[in-house]
Amino acid sequence: MITIAMCCVGAVNAKSVNMKRLEARLDSLMQAHYHPQSPGAALLIAKNGKAIYDKGIGIADMATGEKIDGNTAFNIASISKQFTAIGALKMQEMGLIDLNNSVASYFPELQGDIWKKVKLRHLLSHSSGVPDARPRDDLNFMLTATDEQSVQYMKDLTTLHFEPGTDYEYINPTFDLFYFLVEMKTGMKFVDFQKKYIFDRARMENVQYFTPEANIPHMAHGYIVNEDAEVSGSDSDYAKKREKVENDYVDARGTHWAECDYGEETFFATKADGGIYTTTHDFLKWENALRRNILVKKSSKQEAYTPHTKVSGSKWSGYQNRDNTWYGYGWFIDKTPGREVKIYHTGDNGGFQAYAAKYERSRVNVIMLENQNTIDRWTLQLQIEKILREEGVLR
Repeated sequence: MITIAMCCVGAVNAKSVNMKRLEARLDSLMQAHYHPQSPGAALLIAKNGKAIYDKGIGIADMATGEKIDGNTAFNIASISKQFTAIGALKMQEMGLIDLNNSVASYFPELQGDIWKKVKLRHLLSHSSGVPDARPRDDLNFMLTATDEQSVQYMKDLTTLHFEPGTDYEYINPTFDLFYFLVEMKTGMKFVDFQKKYIFDRARMENVQYFTPEANIPHMAHGYIVNEDAEVSGSDSDYAKKREKVENDYVDARGTHWAECDYGEETFFATKADGGIYTTTHDFLKWENALRRNILVKKSSKQEAYTPHTKVSGSKWSGYQNRDNTWYGYGWFIDKTPGREVKIYHTGDNGGFQAYAAKYERSRVNVIMLENQNTIDRWTLQLQIEKILREEGVLR
């Protein structure tokens, strides 16, 4: 059974959209992919800033049986980068930084000549050429590394993969430099700055950066199928081997699930690149604040949505490396011919998958947060997009 959180029909002209048929088609699609007694997903679709479909299916916590709905808090992983990007643009508006300045001008401790070439804007657009040289063979580091620990290797870095601004390579630790830039230039803790200038102004009430001691209401745990597996692909920002573990939950169909979040999976402890937990309801508040230019000026927002780096065809990174794809500042931009431009991001960590897309011309948002990763997310989103187009929600 799909759990209904809220559904505001008034957001779409009832004469042009058959809401009952739209709901039935989306229900059918979700039920085909998720089981009500297994880890699942929350899906919220909004038109003109108001929810037209808002439901959850599945279990947020296999230990307690709590069900998923629009108030369930998921780790959104790399989607957190757009919050960091808007924070950086806010600092630029405040005259505290200039994205055209070099990293070296703000971080003199990074003494290699390469840092004179890398601009802040290159960090935000994944075009810096900086390699990800974190010590991945150190399991304890991988499980617990903070923002500070994740950038330590940069002090000894002397070479780049390519000249900054000339190619695309998706990496996480370059975003972590903004954690320190915020504290250096504002005198505030990163989380406090983000709360004051982003979360509070967007009126987000159920959002926070993860810490091991955090008390997160209605927190979902991430789960993976408990079996040996190889995991990789263009829709995931990691590739690794997973082995069956003793931590085991069995659902009504007999499928075995293992909890896979902090303590079981890597890099949950960093904030600027992927540390946010939030709900679909609060994420819509974020989208509405962006749409209304409450957080930064329209010109700054458009700078974030501008295609700065061509993703398609890069030899350095497979993440979202599809045709007609670019990267802005914290967002991918899909410019498929014959289709409305889609501004989106994905997130993966442990058992969590996240997807958030906006179609500016149609004023539509699609927000899906999952606590399992067995679903082909990209194919599912294309199916949702097809339904929205056929039902007149998308142009």
